[in-house]
Amino acid sequence: MVKKLIIWDFDGVIADTEKLWLKNRQILMKKLLNVDWDWQTVNHYLRGTGDKTKRDVLDNLGIVTNDDFWNKSIEMDIYTMNTQGFELTPDIEQIFKLPIKQCIATGGVKDKTALKIKITGISSYFPENKVFTVDMVKNGKPEPDLFILAANSMGEKPQDAVVIEDSIAGLTAAIKAGCLPVAFLAGDLLNDKQHLQKVKDLGVKYIFHNMTDLKNFLLTLF
Repeated sequence: MVKKLIIWDFDGVIADTEKLWLKNRQILMKKLLNVDWDWQTVNHYLRGTGDKTKRDVLDNLGIVTNDDFWNKSIEMDIYTMNTQGFELTPDIEQIFKLPIKQCIATGGVKDKTALKIKITGISSYFPENKVFTVDMVKNGKPEPDLFILAANSMGEKPQDAVVIEDSIAGLTAAIKAGCLPVAFLAGDLLNDKQHLQKVKDLGVKYIFHNMTDLKNFLLTLF
């Protein structure tokens, strides 16, 4: 099973940031929409997808949002990044340094993703031509569009790529794209048996909780 490309999700994998964005959505839903979801509900419905998909989810639940809501969400995220910051997942750079073709495919939008890459200091590993964002495709995760775009743009077939994801939506997208799905479940939001079981129910065979074990596994594929 020789592979040629690693495709990284960002939030929850490269850095444990998903909880920051969900908290911001929770605050704005209460402030602007008078929707007072508890943390468990926010996590259940909105975890692991970009804002484009989050908007569709809310619309389907009868919670109609507008562009102003999502623009304010991005502004809030940028403020959070600039004031709180965040760090890379421990030991992940040992994988970035491997002589393996790698890129990022994230549910975040371009400008926000560029700031995340700047804050974490990984632009030398992932210049602009190795970063693919949800605003580059028609459909976000759980649809396969983003991973297919990333693989093709990197000169590889999706079936020759390994996708490292934490969310059900992301892993589903990887499977639909024909990539090898690998789950990384070390983030604060994912440390529960229920999520682990959902991952297993998807048929994901390779599940990791630290980057050292993940690195050793990847070395068997390339």
